[in-house]
Amino acid sequence: MTRQLFGFSANRRIVGGLLVNLFSSICIVFINKWIYVHYGFPNMTLTLVHFVVTWLGLYICQKMDIFCPKSLPVRRIMWLALSFCGFVAFTNLSLQNNSIGTYQLAKVMTTPVIILIQTTYYKKTFSTKIKLTLVPITLGVILNSYYDVRFNLLGTVFATLGVLVTSLYQVWVGAKQHELQVNSMQLLYYQAPLSSAVLLGIIPLFEPLAGDGGIFGPWSLTALVAVLFSGVVAFLVNLSIYWIIGNTSAVTYNMFGHFKFCITLIGGYLLFHDPLSLNQALGILCTLAGILSYTHFKLLEQEEGKSRLAQKP
Repeated sequence: MTRQLFGFSANRRIVGGLLVNLFSSICIVFINKWIYVHYGFPNMTLTLVHFVVTWLGLYICQKMDIFCPKSLPVRRIMWLALSFCGFVAFTNLSLQNNSIGTYQLAKVMTTPVIILIQTTYYKKTFSTKIKLTLVPITLGVILNSYYDVRFNLLGTVFATLGVLVTSLYQVWVGAKQHELQVNSMQLLYYQAPLSSAVLLGIIPLFEPLAGDGGIFGPWSLTALVAVLFSGVVAFLVNLSIYWIIGNTSAVTYNMFGHFKFCITLIGGYLLFHDPLSLNQALGILCTLAGILSYTHFKLLEQEEGKSRLAQKP
């Protein structure tokens, strides 16, 4: 009886964690788009708010003994902090200047770019099956972008920069976690305030501090509440990702990610009335097929690797 109650309680926690991640991951896209469309809040300042709220949230977490902070030398994570700034700022600019569909599909190109970086600079090898899954992913993104009636050069530039910097960031995060022997929360705990300090010095060069569109401008209470809410949701995204991977498995997280991908695309067309042509729909389906194939083969290879390790004497 006690075991059944424990199992039921554990399942409830897992379902709760998945729901928090579902809500926060989808909500962060829609609330940020809403802030850009309806309030015109400056991009870098919104990114700074996300960083500060994330650090405050992590500070509360470590006070509650959810994780144990580890002292890290600033010089060893400076490039990571800079790439974190670029990753969040450029993806937000992509969201601001593109339709949600194009924004979501552009993010998918991170996988092919990461594989290219790891193959070229880290001499990592990938199977032919994995490489072939990149063909439908890339083709689908090109199809959607080509037939997107809201296609614009500035949005494409920001989306491209977002993909490149995000790919570098993800590669460096994995390398730094291994090098410094820290988990994602310990790394983010030191990285977030450092990234905030960098942005604090850059913002006055690119965004007004006062007047219309400035951080100290005449913002309405609803705009400020929306910005603060966006920061809280951004923190929940980071926290729930860490929790899900730690308490379930990579399979669960990846499968759940595909579901969020579809929901976000549908929500963009319903909430923001983004136009969708037949060719764009084919592009989305093509990309989704590539993502599913990539995940299937990647997880299959991981299981085969574990089996080989288990068979060794």
